[in-house]
Amino acid sequence: MKTGFIGLGRMGSGMAARLCHAGHEVTVFNRSAEKAVPLAAIGAKVAKRIAEVSDCEALFTMLADDAAAEQVVFGKGGVLESLPQGAIHVSCSTISVEFSARLSAAHREAGQGYVSLPVFGRPDAAASGRLYLVAGGKQDQVEKIRPLLEVLGQKTFHVADSPESANLVKLSGNFLIASVIESLGEAFALVEKGGVDRKMYLELLTSSLFDLPVYKNYGRMIAERQFDPAGFAARLGRKDIRLLLGAAEDLKVPLPFAGILRDRFLELAAQGGDDRDWSAIGGLAARDAALDS
Repeated sequence: MKTGFIGLGRMGSGMAARLCHAGHEVTVFNRSAEKAVPLAAIGAKVAKRIAEVSDCEALFTMLADDAAAEQVVFGKGGVLESLPQGAIHVSCSTISVEFSARLSAAHREAGQGYVSLPVFGRPDAAASGRLYLVAGGKQDQVEKIRPLLEVLGQKTFHVADSPESANLVKLSGNFLIASVIESLGEAFALVEKGGVDRKMYLELLTSSLFDLPVYKNYGRMIAERQFDPAGFAARLGRKDIRLLLGAAEDLKVPLPFAGILRDRFLELAAQGGDDRDWSAIGGLAARDAALDS
């Protein structure tokens, strides 16, 4: 399938490489052109303008936030102007529910398709095709890109015909992950202050009560206090909690613990930790308990 990909950060690069290796015709674009060099080496065509990368059947975007997506889609010479009628914009970005609905309406008016496809998984999962994909959009459009989805992820969940529903699910999932990180950090601080080895405690937890990847992976990072380099930057986690709280306010759903997580991310940011992995909020409890290492 003729495919375009905009946004070649650690997640986007891994996903675009998967499409190249699967034999799809892939054109890529990134503001920092050097990030496209490894993809060019495996067969991707490198576009100099958004109009070039948009000449495709399915255009993926993996961008940091609403502002970045706004510029790429609605800007002069952007996706909305350039994508052919009938082609599908597949947005993998974690954006607000409100902005996703706006994208859906704009593409519909332009005669283009739109599927929201936020993903669960870190960069290693993107590179190996082990992502979990959350699809929101019309069934026929999701089926049209199914061959691409099978390359990118181990399972696709079509949650609703409305694209913005997928973004709500993604934000709720990130809220749950951040809740796990914070609760693990607090539990580790408690038992360590009481004289229990935190790495042994992690082994106990993940061999019995919480034998799950999210506890194993983030538990290891917190137990080892290894938050660099970031697989998912704390500033992005802070953005996601902000978007979650906005969606909750619109739906009139109280989320008391989300407010606590927002403050934890702000606390980390105030200490200069925005570019650390978002699991670094799990290290705040140890500092609060005066644990040195």
